[in-house]
Amino acid sequence: MFEPEKFIEEKIAWLRRAIGDAEALAATSGGVDSMTTAALGHRAVGDRLKVVFLDDGLMREGEPQEVLRVLGRMGIKAKIFDVKDHFFSALRGKTDPEEKRKAFRETFYRTFADIARELGVSCLLQGTIAADVVEASGGVKSQHNVLEQVGIDPMERYGYRVLEPLKDLYKPQVREVARALGLPREVYERRPFPGPGLAVRVLGEVTPERVELVRKATAIVEEETEGLPCFQAFAVLMRDKATGVTEAGERKYGEVVAVRVVKSEDAMTAEPFPVPWETLRSIERRITGEIPTVTHVLFDLSSKPPATIEFE
Repeated sequence: MFEPEKFIEEKIAWLRRAIGDAEALAATSGGVDSMTTAALGHRAVGDRLKVVFLDDGLMREGEPQEVLRVLGRMGIKAKIFDVKDHFFSALRGKTDPEEKRKAFRETFYRTFADIARELGVSCLLQGTIAADVVEASGGVKSQHNVLEQVGIDPMERYGYRVLEPLKDLYKPQVREVARALGLPREVYERRPFPGPGLAVRVLGEVTPERVELVRKATAIVEEETEGLPCFQAFAVLMRDKATGVTEAGERKYGEVVAVRVVKSEDAMTAEPFPVPWETLRSIERRITGEIPTVTHVLFDLSSKPPATIEFE
């Protein structure tokens, strides 16, 4: 039986040995994995841990400010780095999912290399969990936070060590650790969000305009499904467009948005969540009403396998 308190005690001791008297850097995105990692690191070395949020332009609405607010309530100071241009430049022109994930990964670590040099640290804590390692090692998809398992030495390539205190845990265990650490319910019960953010929810080329569209659609899906006991609920902007019609009867060629709502325990398998028909209709009406460029809204019924939870 998993004992979160024992795990916390062991990992704090491990982090203290690994970091020593130096300072360390923690990457947090607002999700339960990275927030738990930051909390563990702060327990281990206090203010010698520098917590950083990369504002890459690919997060949910209001994410940077919300992360700072939650961490501040826990007594953890964090700093936002505006790096949107770095990531959109790296993703420009790329349409293949694996190319996009690898471009994000390289930009992520290169950006932290610059920050590490600026802050004078040589150790990065990140919230890699077991599911990330399994999918990356098995070749299912590249994970931005998995390096050594795919043959990349972070010290050799980027100039710093990477510590992954959660990499042997699956999502339910991470939630237990977060709860035991005293993280707020809004964090330990939060639905997962992909490391590359909305970049993997825009099929085809990632541009600021296309990301903004899917950000608005995702906010609608999350609001409408807030009370449902599902694992994830989000929107995806499809690559192709489809013909629609205006209320005046004129032809309208617009965007296609897919809605994905699944139930799962550890993200290794998943089933479509039975969303009430009234909720689906409300999602469709709000997306097409609040985002006029969208003409079609689809609902994804795929299980994992054969699909993955995210489209890319």
